[in-house]
Amino acid sequence: MAQHEGFDVYALSFRYGQRHSIELEKAKAFAIARKVTRHVIIDMDMRSFGGSALTDDIDVPKGHRVEDISGGIPITYVPARNTIFLSFALGWAEVLGAQDIFVGVNAMDYSGYPDCRPEYIDSFETMANLATKAGVEGRQQLKIRAPLIDMTKADIIRKGLELGVDFSETTSCYDPSPEAAPCGQCDSCLLRAKGFFEVGIPDPLYLKFGLSA
Repeated sequence: MAQHEGFDVYALSFRYGQRHSIELEKAKAFAIARKVTRHVIIDMDMRSFGGSALTDDIDVPKGHRVEDISGGIPITYVPARNTIFLSFALGWAEVLGAQDIFVGVNAMDYSGYPDCRPEYIDSFETMANLATKAGVEGRQQLKIRAPLIDMTKADIIRKGLELGVDFSETTSCYDPSPEAAPCGQCDSCLLRAKGFFEVGIPDPLYLKFGLSA
């Protein structure tokens, strides 16, 4: 979406101790396919803190009803993750002289994470413009852009299809198999399935692995 708006894209991903690395492999491949200017993967160890099913020896919850997913903050929430990620992006943006930071958070079909809400994004943007030398000197006015924030998963899929995204080369699952097949039962899989159902097409990722949604 940023490229479609004409931005020169510098992509940032994180190896933070999450239980699987397939999302990083997909991000790297996507950055190459889309010919982004540069893609950086930051290494950090959030497993040192734990506190999440994604960074600790805690089972990923499975088998919820879709309508119950946003009823509370689940154990897959990683403490302060988006704040940490955006802080790295803020530092890189200052070095690059960039005015815009894009982040893919979503507050519609989501799992109730506090750092995916519009008020969080607005607050971080306010802080970001107080936090840097470039901002204080008036050389940079940062905008945190969250183009997916008010979209349903179905809206996101439609936009992706419009922009030529190959969804068979994407991943959403919190607990994929070693071969990167989705589990089909975690909250993220259920929300993805809901989106494809509402669009009215099969999930290409499920077709790739010979799975039924």
